[in-house]
Amino acid sequence: MDNPQSVAQFLKQLGFSDAHIRSSIQLRPEILFSNVDKTLKPKLQFFQDLGFTGPDLGNFISTHPRVLFYSLERTLIPCVDIVKKTLGNDKNNQDLIRVFQCSYSDPSVSRLKCNIAFLESCGIVGPQLSMLLKRAPWLFFSSVTALRDQVSRVLDMGFSVDSKMFVPAVLTVGGMTRESFSRKIELLRSFGFSMDECLDMFRRAPTFLRPSVDKLKFKIDFFLNDFELDRCALVSWPNCLTYSIENRVIPRYRVLRVIMSKGLLQKEPSLNYVLTLSEEKFLGKFISRFPDDAEEILEIYINGDLLDS
Repeated sequence: MDNPQSVAQFLKQLGFSDAHIRSSIQLRPEILFSNVDKTLKPKLQFFQDLGFTGPDLGNFISTHPRVLFYSLERTLIPCVDIVKKTLGNDKNNQDLIRVFQCSYSDPSVSRLKCNIAFLESCGIVGPQLSMLLKRAPWLFFSSVTALRDQVSRVLDMGFSVDSKMFVPAVLTVGGMTRESFSRKIELLRSFGFSMDECLDMFRRAPTFLRPSVDKLKFKIDFFLNDFELDRCALVSWPNCLTYSIENRVIPRYRVLRVIMSKGLLQKEPSLNYVLTLSEEKFLGKFISRFPDDAEEILEIYINGDLLDS
């Protein structure tokens, strides 16, 4: 066994900071007594070859030191090969790196194979499977039972695996407990939405249920009561609930009111259109295109009081 000092020195040579080393040791103290040449060097070289270098390697190992204690031949290399094949990414390892950074469960070759086989049996293949792995790698390393439950729940709510909303729905369902999901549906019901309307909204925009119950309540209350949006309109356009009220909805609505009051536009654009624009396009279409008023409108956009304009 190497002594702790030689281990720390080796990690520093690879670009680990003192904070990286402390964090790694706190999570896995046995690192200090690992054999540098037989245990640490081959595995750290493996991750360097994947694209983890310098501070990136230190950041990764300091939060996932357990990977240093998995077998290269039996676990790490097979898992990486499976992930690479699923991603279909032969040039850029950034997605591969993210898979390991975002995987909270221990890597298991058998679990990974079983989960991929199950998803493929459901018709989730090719780009859909790759997208799911990129956006929710933790699902692939979760228990087979948990993954089956999440996918089954999404399918039971009327989603098709061919729908572009299928992956976001699985991510949303997998990112919260059953109890949390139920509380959010109950919140919608308390505002007068029927169960069918709740499911319709979820199928249209699964991510709108991701915020906490309190944040979701604030958004629904704003659109129905402050903005006086018709409930049926909210059912048809649940995407509006995915935007930040304070940072996007109110500032853009404020600009729209000012522009219309000044007669700068003949026809008022829909709020849907205004909210979906990127920041660059919004500034171009509703502020910089009116040079005589741009400074005033920009000031209102950035600093105006809520709906005071």
